[in-house]
Amino acid sequence: MRVHHVRAKRVAAAAVAALTGLTLAAGVVPAGAAPLDLPGAAGSLATTTTTTTAGPAATAQAAEVPAEEPFVLDDGVTAAVYDYAGAIRESVNVVAPDLDGDGDPEQIRADIIRPAELDGVAEVPVVMDASPYYACCGRGNESELKEYDADGDPSLFPLYYDNWFVPRGYAYVAVDMAGTGWSTGCTDHGGPSDVLSVKAVVDWLNGRATAVDPDTGEPVVADWSTGKTGMIGKSYDGTLANGVAATGVEGLETIVPIGAISSWYDYDRAQGLPFSANYPRFLMGYVAGGRHIATDCTAITEAMNTAGDDASGAHNAFWDERDYRSGSLFDASQVTASVFVVHGAQDTNVDTPNFSRWWTALGEQGVQRKLWLTRLGHVDPFDSDRAEWVDTLHRWFDHELLDIDNGIDDEPAVRVEVAPNEVVTSRSWPVTDRTAKLRPRADGSLALGARGRAADAGWVNAPNQTFNTALAAGTNPNRLLFRTGTLTDDLRLSGAASVTTTVTHGAPTGQITVGLVDYGVMDRVLTSGDGATTLGTESCYGESAGVDDGCYRDVVRNIGSTELQVLGRGWARLDGAGTHTVTVEMQTNDLVVPAGHQLGLVVMGTDRGATVTVDRAATQYSIDLGATTLNLPVSGPMKSFAPGRSLVPEADDVSRSALLPEPRVVVPR
Repeated sequence: MRVHHVRAKRVAAAAVAALTGLTLAAGVVPAGAAPLDLPGAAGSLATTTTTTTAGPAATAQAAEVPAEEPFVLDDGVTAAVYDYAGAIRESVNVVAPDLDGDGDPEQIRADIIRPAELDGVAEVPVVMDASPYYACCGRGNESELKEYDADGDPSLFPLYYDNWFVPRGYAYVAVDMAGTGWSTGCTDHGGPSDVLSVKAVVDWLNGRATAVDPDTGEPVVADWSTGKTGMIGKSYDGTLANGVAATGVEGLETIVPIGAISSWYDYDRAQGLPFSANYPRFLMGYVAGGRHIATDCTAITEAMNTAGDDASGAHNAFWDERDYRSGSLFDASQVTASVFVVHGAQDTNVDTPNFSRWWTALGEQGVQRKLWLTRLGHVDPFDSDRAEWVDTLHRWFDHELLDIDNGIDDEPAVRVEVAPNEVVTSRSWPVTDRTAKLRPRADGSLALGARGRAADAGWVNAPNQTFNTALAAGTNPNRLLFRTGTLTDDLRLSGAASVTTTVTHGAPTGQITVGLVDYGVMDRVLTSGDGATTLGTESCYGESAGVDDGCYRDVVRNIGSTELQVLGRGWARLDGAGTHTVTVEMQTNDLVVPAGHQLGLVVMGTDRGATVTVDRAATQYSIDLGATTLNLPVSGPMKSFAPGRSLVPEADDVSRSALLPEPRVVVPR
């Protein structure tokens, strides 16, 4: 039995519009529409005892705008002129196809907030965040859940998007993915049910699908919507944005995927090695936790867990349906929306190949793109570069959804943090213009130049060894470690490094791990806490009303001096005993390695906690050094190395905050 009901507030909205007498002629600001983000403004108050500061001031000056436009411009951006407290808050159930095979169409919950002053007066564009986490686990750094008032109307929309954009003339729509929250159906691990359930809402906003009032079952039409929709979200939410864009749905003008998946195979596996066992079963159950509509999805969950095929690790038809770049159902060639990609270069949850391969696929299709790459982990830019991010996102949506010519498309498309708080911009990415090839030698060196003579170097597999224990100095029969001399100039790496090698082993199924390490003391963004610390202060972005205060804890980077940094790892399955020639691709990165540092290459078998262990024995492995190359994507020439003492620290001297999290994080939140 449902614990709440929902009533659309169309009558109340019409009354508000009549009382305001709103006309948007020649820059007239609606009566009573005070600036919403000034210190001390109504609704900009913290709800805790912590120190609170207001976000950027949003003083709405009278501006020359066409009478038919439902917005007011202030300094080139939409101004906060609409009343957030009095906004229309309503819920609908959008009718989607039968996605779980039970014979009944799905009903997908969409909670909506939009300016009351514009109801029946002008149509508005939509900012939309579709998520599986509104009931089970929460959104954002503070894990906010949707909340409803005593009448069942939405009273708290997680995150700041509603607080910021609704006063500026946008609608905000928060969608429960199928099988979660108040939506029917079952989750399906990024597959057609997940994606098409959200696509149905975009269709409804464009008049191509139906929706009903959750209480009465009466049809509800989105006659207030222009149809122009921008999807945004971090992790699973951004993944849904990628997937819906890859359907080519009309009306989806732009997406902003933050730390998002573009191929579920790449999220779950690396070259035949699962990151964890039975992951589809785990995640499908996890995201369905807290759902309000009891549904038995056991058969679907088990069928999909089996179809994932942990035993082989193969990229089969199951994973092909969950590939948004070049899959059997969704692919980049169908994308018509612009794409603003955001990712953390140190993200060990949604690994960086998910953004870089998506970026490349979109570029091959001529899709309009923009990129922010930070030095943090799985962190929203709202929690790393708050003021600059909100300003950039605001201008992006103004341009893409309201066609405001604010110049954002004339600026460099790419922003990369190459060192802590050191940002560079460019017109394209990656910025590499060559691949430097380094060869490992029998003496443990790693050098530029031609291939060396054929020679074997070997190790004994250690099933319990982790990469963190393998990267330190000292005698270790369970890994190989090669290092360069000292860099004589700063070196920018931009893209994905890889290792091509010939490896021999005697196990029925083997595995190889490779990793690139920067050795040298410097200040870095630390791995602890994804590189971020939440403070006791708050800042407010947008207007507040009731329990939805628009105020969020401030966050700063964790920066400290460390002896090394892991720049990337890669893993591959080796089926059958014998000799294999393989290229193992590591995670994408973009940073500057300073002069005076050394690069190291680690080669080993099992990397416990990073992937499943398929070789549990003390198997002998060897590689042919003459057939092994470390391929580095570099910007500018890579010169020879200077001699110098080894900078590889002993295990006891390695800072914990420099090491990788163990085990790997396995929930896309």
